[in-house]
Amino acid sequence: MKKYFKLIFVAVLALFVIISAGCGNQTEGQQTGEQQNVEGSDQQTAPPADAVGNLTKENPLEVNKEEGTVTFLAQVNGKYFYEPTRHGAVFAEGGNGEKSVFRAFADPEAFYHALVEIGATAGENMTMENMETTNVQGDGFDVTVTWTGAEKEVTLDEAITDSNGTPFDIRFGGNLKNAQDKKTGCLICLDSCPVGITSNAAYTFGAVESRKDVEFMGNKDVLPADGTFVAVKMALKK
Repeated sequence: MKKYFKLIFVAVLALFVIISAGCGNQTEGQQTGEQQNVEGSDQQTAPPADAVGNLTKENPLEVNKEEGTVTFLAQVNGKYFYEPTRHGAVFAEGGNGEKSVFRAFADPEAFYHALVEIGATAGENMTMENMETTNVQGDGFDVTVTWTGAEKEVTLDEAITDSNGTPFDIRFGGNLKNAQDKKTGCLICLDSCPVGITSNAAYTFGAVESRKDVEFMGNKDVLPADGTFVAVKMALKK
């Protein structure tokens, strides 16, 4: 009889061990699943590296008629932290797409029409013949740059250095026909330009490359690292 009870006790003990092990595995599995769900949630809420706010490569342009702003998605080109350029922002697929501080994802035609939509008037005073003696006209803009994680918007004067310390005077030159013909992709030129949709009235064409009157470079102490996606906002001056 004692032997019989001993066998029963061993069997019950073995069953208890099996059940306990099963519960332990289930708990571990539940914890793993919960951890995966949390990690998956984090991945879903983290902002994508190639977007800033509502701007993406698929939707790179944002118009706010009430505020009088046009904002476009761009990417920092770190080459121009160390080399001068006359190009502020250029459409990535344009002929000058790799020559600018900001590689933009909006094309010149869309950019032009967006500026018109917020009520900006183009100067249309630049030609291929008068460009070296003429300062661009048209409505002016306050230009700022921001990015994911930035503490604040930075002004164009902070983002791009002028070797003379002259403030930028960005104007809506217009030039849509020339932009379409030349296909350079220029959105913001850093001296007055007959092709760029907007450009800097502080200097005439040739100030950078021909006469060497000034050098412009991206400010590595202000802008984020090479390749970072940024939002460039054009605010129409009242």
